[in-house]
Amino acid sequence: MIIFPNAKINLGLNIIEKRTDGYHNLETVFYPVPVEDALEIKVAEKAEHKFILHQSGIAMAGKAEDNLAVRAYRLLDREFDLPPIEIYLYKHIPLGAGLGGGSANAAFMLKLLNERFGLQLDTGQLEKYATILGADCAFFIKNIR
Repeated sequence: MIIFPNAKINLGLNIIEKRTDGYHNLETVFYPVPVEDALEIKVAEKAEHKFILHQSGIAMAGKAEDNLAVRAYRLLDREFDLPPIEIYLYKHIPLGAGLGGGSANAAFMLKLLNERFGLQLDTGQLEKYATILGADCAFFIKNIR
């Protein structure tokens, strides 16, 4: 199954206060934009590893385990013992630009796994999982383009 996680932009940003954890409480309006990555999963033929991440497009530094799409898979795998999968991620959304590419990939991975493996998670449950992964991930669960 393949899906196309899209980017978002912030229409205004109001910082309310700094929290004790170093982050800030803020108000913003997210707006989806038609810049997309491509995300595909396949059940792994050989189960040597729980997941294999194939990346192409814009180069990404870091370990596969730190990728938000992989973290989304691992989060649901802990709850539902998912089969091993191969993840194909084509990055088109620019990195570090505040467009939410990683968050979109995480949220869309949750939705993709839910559909592919019949987990029967409703929107509220998906949003709770998404919030665990990142502050703006939940936006992409109901994301309407």
